[in-house]
Amino acid sequence: MVIRGAHINECEKLNSIAVNSEAFWGYDSAFMESFKTLYNITEEFIRDCAIYVVEENENIIGFYSILTNSKEASLEYFYIDPQYIGKGYGRLLWNHMIAICSKGDINHIVLVTSPQAKDFYIKMGAVQTEEVESIVMKGRKIPKLVYGIDK
Repeated sequence: MVIRGAHINECEKLNSIAVNSEAFWGYDSAFMESFKTLYNITEEFIRDCAIYVVEENENIIGFYSILTNSKEASLEYFYIDPQYIGKGYGRLLWNHMIAICSKGDINHIVLVTSPQAKDFYIKMGAVQTEEVESIVMKGRKIPKLVYGIDK
């Protein structure tokens, strides 16, 4: 098993994992079409942002991406292929992400997630701070959490 930086030519695979992972929760086609449009990973995104994949036998199982600016770091993507959910890959990626953040100037990570994934992030130590409106579906409230990085 290897965790490495994503390659520019992996857009299609990463988008497939993100869509299948989100669809795992049973969302309707209108929601999924909006999701695909808003969360489309491009070559430019991979080139410009920190995005890491976990692979086993050269098969990408999941990935995450952190966006940083002068104010904060946010978890933009965190997806596991549905057939691997519940097998420890999420924890492995999370621990990798925390190690990467600990090496930099990142003191906390902000994340907005689906209600179904919230428990995973709380189990990892994140704390829900509020609910915000989803950009995928107007009127839908979703959890916003923060995870403090120990230095």
